[in-house]
Amino acid sequence: MSDFVILTDSSADLGAELVEQMDIQVLPLSFNVQGMTYYNYPDNRDMDPQSFYHLLRKGELATTAAINVAQYAEALEPLLQAGKDVLILAFSSGLSATFNSSSVAVTELREKYPERKLYTVDTLCASLGQGLLVYLAAKEREKGKNIDEVRDWVVSHKLSICHQFTVDDLHFLKRGGRISSTTAVMGSMLKIKPVLHVDNEGHLVSIGKARGRQASLKALVDRMEQTAIDPKDQTVFISHGDCIQDAELVAQMVKDRFGVQKTYINYVGPVIGAHSGPGTLALFYVGVER
Repeated sequence: MSDFVILTDSSADLGAELVEQMDIQVLPLSFNVQGMTYYNYPDNRDMDPQSFYHLLRKGELATTAAINVAQYAEALEPLLQAGKDVLILAFSSGLSATFNSSSVAVTELREKYPERKLYTVDTLCASLGQGLLVYLAAKEREKGKNIDEVRDWVVSHKLSICHQFTVDDLHFLKRGGRISSTTAVMGSMLKIKPVLHVDNEGHLVSIGKARGRQASLKALVDRMEQTAIDPKDQTVFISHGDCIQDAELVAQMVKDRFGVQKTYINYVGPVIGAHSGPGTLALFYVGVER
């Protein structure tokens, strides 16, 4: 067993097999669709991603909710009672109140369990960018680093986790207030695809645009060429909004262009997918800057 527990939330979009392999714990965020509330577990026990994206394509609207203080306390207290120290790696504060909830819970529980080490870090990451940071933190723990050393490593490396996104349907970004109705309509007519990333404040922002789907996928890989550190030696993470063929195409592109040996592909979960829509494609790696 590990000296300490690494706990993250389901916005990290890590699959159940990798979660078990890394020996981490994941708290699920919730989403609401068709008047029903579901929890986004890594094993998709409440709703599988294909069904979720099928509903979005039919025109159903989905909303999401952050993890609250009580949910954090309920998850953390048994670990602290069992004598475990805990490092929380939380969803970007620029996109969710989840980190703030974890901070309140940590403050309250530190008073109750002063003998335990309990930390929370705002990853400023999202989707498999957050997942990649958690994965790398688990690798540092495997090297024998203690909770303080891993926390410090995460804090000093989190802004090196590059997030490159594109979306297929601009109307989901319009609903979230990220683009105007006019931009969404004109962009759809002209087949303009935005290229976005998560910036140093943890916000999802536009950094460019491409004409057509294939050009937008290439733009993600071009951006990686500009910023990645030793890409052939990395495990590159790719997430997709129910467009596995595009994800596999991008994986092949980074293998062909950079000699990347290892890739990990998983769905964009409902937490991000509710706002980015079907056809979202994201590429994550370690770079010199976001």
